[in-house]
Amino acid sequence: MLRSGLSQRLARRTRLMKTFIRVVELWVPDRTRTRLTFGGGLYGEGLSAFKAVSEDMTFGHDEGLPGKAWASGHPVILTKFANSYFKRTDQAVEAGLTCGVAVPVFAGEFLQAVMVLFCGADEQHVGAVELWHNDPDVSHEMGLVDGYYGTADMFEFNSRHTRFPRGFGLPGRTWKAGMPLLIKDLHDTKSFLRWEDASKVGINLGVGIPYSTANDRTFVLTFLSAQATPIARRFEIWVPDETRSRLVFHAGDCSERADLASIYAGKSIGKGHGSIGGAWATGMPALSENLSEDGSIAAAHAYASGMNQMVALPVIERASLKAMLTWYL
Repeated sequence: MLRSGLSQRLARRTRLMKTFIRVVELWVPDRTRTRLTFGGGLYGEGLSAFKAVSEDMTFGHDEGLPGKAWASGHPVILTKFANSYFKRTDQAVEAGLTCGVAVPVFAGEFLQAVMVLFCGADEQHVGAVELWHNDPDVSHEMGLVDGYYGTADMFEFNSRHTRFPRGFGLPGRTWKAGMPLLIKDLHDTKSFLRWEDASKVGINLGVGIPYSTANDRTFVLTFLSAQATPIARRFEIWVPDETRSRLVFHAGDCSERADLASIYAGKSIGKGHGSIGGAWATGMPALSENLSEDGSIAAAHAYASGMNQMVALPVIERASLKAMLTWYL
């Protein structure tokens, strides 16, 4: 029997979720602000057991992956769970998860939430998640802390032996801009210094996320996506307008080739409106499992295009929102 159009779209979203980021979780401080509790999550197919374990867990300061990001005050990437501080190793291995990235979101010195992303092993997987760092006392360049590269072995080797000055390559350009950055068609972009390696493995989209700590240490988290196995079906960057009363569209990329700049021309999202506006109002990341109930112009268009889940990550500097990075599944 033929499936309905809705069922086909749901199946399609599930396949895309499984190819790169398979899990997105939020961990939030409890009432005492001494432990992190489960604040919601998006899970790919076959991960209900991992979700059930996660829902019942809590993490103290410097405990597990969420607690480690809380204590360190900056993003943390963990590419090997075994014999590490990771607390769900058996369940992660059983679920096929191989890499975790935790991003703490602070408002000044106060932790708002920790967003945790999990990737999985897949023979067909092409892409990468990387964490870059500059220590001004050591170097004027940005070097790789660690990264997950799936099957792109040569790309991984070259990345681990590459450093970026401020303003060069995706990490260096994101560092200089201090804003989320999208670079499209990487295989044809000479400003992406690893474009030849990217072209060989099919990587075509780069997303850079800047992260500044309270002591002025600089990190950049990068997502590198291939057209055949995208990280997400759509990325958008929204920024406050001059009055800081509404968010306006800044940049984006859609696997459906939608002209997002034209779609959102003259449109905006108010503070507190939908998941994106809500993330701005609270300073907390937001997850939406059902875009049909979200209400914002961005969610409405994504849902009409067959997407149903969204992640909104506020990029905050000195307790002020610089941009909202959203991606859709």
